[in-house]
Amino acid sequence: MIRAAIVGLGRWGQTLVNSVQGKSEKLRFTHAVSRDPVRVRDFTAEHGLETIGALAAVLEHSAIDAVVLATPHSLHLEQILASARAGKAVFCEKPLTLTKADALRAAEVCREAGIVLGTGTDKRFFPAMAALAQIAASGELGRLLHIEGNFSNEVPAKQFSAWRDSSDESPAGGLTGTGIHVLDSFVHIAGPVRRVTAQLLSHRPPPDPLDTLSVLLEFEGGVSGLLAAVRSTPAFWRVHVFGRSGSAEALGRTELIIRKSGIEPERRTFAPADSVRINLEAFADAVAGRAPYPIPPREIVDVVAAFEAIVTSAGSHGRPEDV
Repeated sequence: MIRAAIVGLGRWGQTLVNSVQGKSEKLRFTHAVSRDPVRVRDFTAEHGLETIGALAAVLEHSAIDAVVLATPHSLHLEQILASARAGKAVFCEKPLTLTKADALRAAEVCREAGIVLGTGTDKRFFPAMAALAQIAASGELGRLLHIEGNFSNEVPAKQFSAWRDSSDESPAGGLTGTGIHVLDSFVHIAGPVRRVTAQLLSHRPPPDPLDTLSVLLEFEGGVSGLLAAVRSTPAFWRVHVFGRSGSAEALGRTELIIRKSGIEPERRTFAPADSVRINLEAFADAVAGRAPYPIPPREIVDVVAAFEAIVTSAGSHGRPEDV
């Protein structure tokens, strides 16, 4: 059992704890770092968490194997570096960092320290997405030509958080909240991105944002792509991969549609699964030495590199940006 500390107990920090606490035989949260222990007192008591006021104290604690970061994005790099230097495995919510240079530094320091680096792009573990990636990699669709996806929801409007709505912490509209999950799936399936062109149209600013992000992508392998994220609209997930011999489309967490010439589309439905728990348990397996972490550092860095290019392009009114 990996013993972990959660750093940050906002909405998503609590989601991470809830996904495994009392359910997983691989990872258990024992400590929590919160700047406002009184606010989270009921939650920590319910889940048996010892509250500590600062990350530094957690890093000195010999009974803690790993640190899970659910903190403002601009804090990630220094917190990852401190965790690695203390010999603690570190799982960091997405985006890992806000720039490629910082992502490279984080990955390198973790490699040198010999510790596992995990990241919170859990949507690739949706059952439909796992099947989609497998089909794309198998060659069943033929040569891959194009990929497109959309992840939109109403979370920013319904659950306001000041730092999440800062343009410095969360640039390019829905990119940090939802779009990065699609981007992670793209990189996982189609490889590194070469060039992006992004458009951000804002109809209303936070705290009740109404905006759309549209991104045109070119991948190093010659695949083209389209990514969209809308704030705010009812929750929607879709990733569609097109190949010479067919296409496969993941709709939501559990539905996959496969289309091939001359036959009716094949619809597959999968049993629901908690992608957050799957990701954390995969991280725990890697920390325990049972299996490699399934999101390799090169993919983590490639996602941040494309993320940074999208932010730059969106901020320059759609100027194409090399990754």
